Amino acid sequence: MSLAELICPAGTPAALRTAVDAGADAVYCGFQDATNARNFPGLNFTPDELAASVAYAHERGTKVLLALNTYPPAGKVDLWRQAAETGALLGVDAFIVADMGVADYIARTYPEIRLHLSVQAAASSPEAIRYYCENFGVKRVVLPRILTIPEIRHIRKEIPCEIETFIFGNHGLMVEGRCSLTNYLTGQSTNMDGVCSPASDVDYVREPDGSMSSRLAGFTIDRFGPDEKAGYPTICKGRYTAPHRPEGYYAFEEPVSLNLSRLLPELIDAGVHAFKIEGRQRSKSYVRGVVSAFRAAVDDIRAGREANMADLVALTEGQKQTQGAFQTKKWR
Repeated sequence: MSLAELICPAGTPAALRTAVDAGADAVYCGFQDATNARNFPGLNFTPDELAASVAYAHERGTKVLLALNTYPPAGKVDLWRQAAETGALLGVDAFIVADMGVADYIARTYPEIRLHLSVQAAASSPEAIRYYCENFGVKRVVLPRILTIPEIRHIRKEIPCEIETFIFGNHGLMVEGRCSLTNYLTGQSTNMDGVCSPASDVDYVREPDGSMSSRLAGFTIDRFGPDEKAGYPTICKGRYTAPHRPEGYYAFEEPVSLNLSRLLPELIDAGVHAFKIEGRQRSKSYVRGVVSAFRAAVDDIRAGREANMADLVALTEGQKQTQGAFQTKKWR
């Protein structure tokens, strides 16, 4: 059995403390700037907050992983270098990176600190993963959410580093380039600015028939009935009309949450070293509930007991869940 380390989201110092207290083996977080892919107002850490948070986590045996998982614009790398320097001085346990230039800089400058390859790098083949391991000393790869268990098992046999997989939260599928669509509408890039569907471009409009429209930069992304809960307008989870579907349909993927709780034993058997929970934009209560549930589940599986994950459905997006690539694919 692999270590089955539990990697948990920390969007704020309070969420970090909550995740640590709920049993996280490691937490991942970012600075309040474009160096991380969740660059939203009210989220993330100042250097002073991260210093206190690292101390809190380390005193309780929890690791801190710093996300530097966006791509610097050409010739503008100082912000990423400064973030790496600050993280190293504060004693983070690993950097999560996507850009080759950032990976190279950290590997040469801070060789004593582990490098983890972000899902943003979309490395889903043994050849791609080995490239990062051989050239930058990557110790762990976070796999995209498009792989099946047999594919993960095959990759594990072919690479010299650890594997981390998402098990709960957003079902974003990084490799199709959809983040460029948000950039097209708003001018903000998920991969370079760390912003997907910025709140300043989001509007909700009550229509004359009582329905609710969610809009991004003036474009209607979805419409909900009077009794439906309106979702956040992200392009990849919007409903669209087309000549063959004039009634409207989810062209990319349905707004549901990934939940692989029932597959934990199979993922462990396939050689997965770490399970990642998505949710740096979520509340402390969400973090507490999800982390506690998975902590108990992993401990039960290690002890040979059956895990109880029934309560997790209530924490999924719209109380709808999917096993993604592990079942019949509904995404495109």
